Amino acid sequence: MKQGKTLSELASELERQQVQKRDFIADTRDLEFIPRLNLQETDQPLHLPETLRLSTPEESLDFSLSQHTHRQIGTHLNIPAKYYDRMQADAPTLLAQNINHWFKTQTSERMIRTLDGKARAFLSKRYRRLDNYDLLHAVLPVLSDLRDDHEKGLDILSCEVTETKLYLKCVFPKLEAEVKRGDAVQSGIVISNSEIGQGALTVTPLIYRLICTNGMIAPDYGQRKYHVGRTQTLEEQSYELFSDEALEADDKAFWLKTRDIVKAAATPATFDKIITVLQDASSEPVNQPIKAVAELSNHLSFNQGELDSILNHFMQDNDFSRWGLANAVTRTAEDSPDYDRASELEETGWKVLTLPKQDWQQIAQAA
Repeated sequence: MKQGKTLSELASELERQQVQKRDFIADTRDLEFIPRLNLQETDQPLHLPETLRLSTPEESLDFSLSQHTHRQIGTHLNIPAKYYDRMQADAPTLLAQNINHWFKTQTSERMIRTLDGKARAFLSKRYRRLDNYDLLHAVLPVLSDLRDDHEKGLDILSCEVTETKLYLKCVFPKLEAEVKRGDAVQSGIVISNSEIGQGALTVTPLIYRLICTNGMIAPDYGQRKYHVGRTQTLEEQSYELFSDEALEADDKAFWLKTRDIVKAAATPATFDKIITVLQDASSEPVNQPIKAVAELSNHLSFNQGELDSILNHFMQDNDFSRWGLANAVTRTAEDSPDYDRASELEETGWKVLTLPKQDWQQIAQAA
């Protein structure tokens, strides 16, 4: 399993972000997209990135944009992604003209989430802010109780906050079973959240394989809470968004429910169901490993480097079964330089185990 921050490091970073972040509700008529500029100064060119300017009654604020925010702006304005990217790369002034035209004529009220001077999200005003800082404070007491539970126990294996998501990956070391002789796994959970519209808040079972410390995320048994709430009203043309008492009461009830979901995730019943899937997969053979990995790419998304890594781990592990192939995928997650992608690969390992029968037969019998 790919390692990230310690829990202490994660808490410190979330506290820092809580101070630095600012959220706004803004009419698009109060927004201006300023294109990238390339200026020549002596022998060194000066590159000025794209900027989103927000004009409020009190001030004018400029924010750089994440690529995620670029994509959300393009989606909202119905600008095809390939055309948006082409304009961004080759015709930045044309991109600004397109965006500013639609900001003024296709008016709407949007939530803009910023951090460290960067516009990190361009969202619906109905977007419900379920912040990582609040999530951590809500679940830490539950995790502490589970750690002290003599029947389950709890270890935090890995945690990270990336530009798009928060992850907490925990294991219950006393909930253990063998997939096959000598191949033990433990039950766990992954708690993840996105503050920028990149996914719901989820609590999902995690399977931790002891002989190679791989992690596999089983989303089929997870719980999701979506970032959709009541519409925020626009009392001024644009203003910074603050929680009122009603929102605080809603949030308190929500976080209490989240605690219950985390507690419920640590049940042997769910673990037993997953173990049955793993045990069945361990008895499903793969005829030709090299051809099977090549065929796998026709059903699930990998780049060439990942495919090479999957094949390498599949051959080294010498377990030519569906379970072995899934583990080759989750082992490849550790090789990924990107924590978000590593977590996607841990989830893709589960997808290998749950592919439709016809798709799996094409992989297992590839020739």
